[in-house]
Amino acid sequence: MTELLDVQNLRVTFPTNQGLFEAVRGVSFKLGRERLGIVGESGSGKSMTGRAILRLIRKPGAVAADHIKLDGEDLLPMTEKQMRAVRGKRISMVMQDPKFSLNPVMRVGEQIMEAYRLHSRATKSEARRRALEMLEAVSIRDPERVFRAYPHELSGGMGQRIMIAMMLIPNPELLIADEPTSALDVSVQGQVLNIMDKLVRERGMGLIFISHDLNLVAQFCDRVLIMYAGRVVETCEAGRLHEARHPYTRGLLNSMPRIDTPKDRLEVLKRDPAWREAPSVGPDESREVTA
Repeated sequence: MTELLDVQNLRVTFPTNQGLFEAVRGVSFKLGRERLGIVGESGSGKSMTGRAILRLIRKPGAVAADHIKLDGEDLLPMTEKQMRAVRGKRISMVMQDPKFSLNPVMRVGEQIMEAYRLHSRATKSEARRRALEMLEAVSIRDPERVFRAYPHELSGGMGQRIMIAMMLIPNPELLIADEPTSALDVSVQGQVLNIMDKLVRERGMGLIFISHDLNLVAQFCDRVLIMYAGRVVETCEAGRLHEARHPYTRGLLNSMPRIDTPKDRLEVLKRDPAWREAPSVGPDESREVTA
């Protein structure tokens, strides 16, 4: 039995002229060395949840929780200096679009080496060797050429592979992937997901996969949290996502086109104000998670 991450009653708030706005409201879950999907429409709080775990919410935003425990160690009381040792080394995060995450004036290899040396005492030659190994691990055919390239010389799919290599080179325990394939075409999506899945399984890591694509999450993840208006409304096994019971999840599923069941007109999601406060549907989140 392995419990990697334990988040209890997570809240993210922002002050506004109308009072405090709660972007995340009482989110709780536990994560083992598995693939957990977090899905929901734009504004549901899924990306805020991922950023809050790493305490990347900028002021005047505020993060509060009963606890955010990584391997039993609470991240909330840590100083910013202590959190810098956690970010990258123990928890890494792959952002949505590599164009906004990679430094445009640094060569790709230098950026990967920097990510490695930041959390180790490796020499330049050792960091270079490890960087080339990681480029090979993410299925880049000519790692020497890509090592010397600038980000603008790479395609979107290759840029996303670079980001995965950079985030995994410190060998973290947990990877948070925030819509890592949304800017890619379908064929490249599959390649990137296969690479991520292979590396996560080989290293025995935990993965939080944030997405708006329910079909993708159902195929790729082990469990799924469905978020609406800043809170979790349903939890289910990924393979049984299409058996979901909450009307919001059913509405999301019914609004998506499916090849096996074509429709003349897709349904429009009709929101119910009661969903904001109704109890969540799904398995008990307090259960232990097997490795």
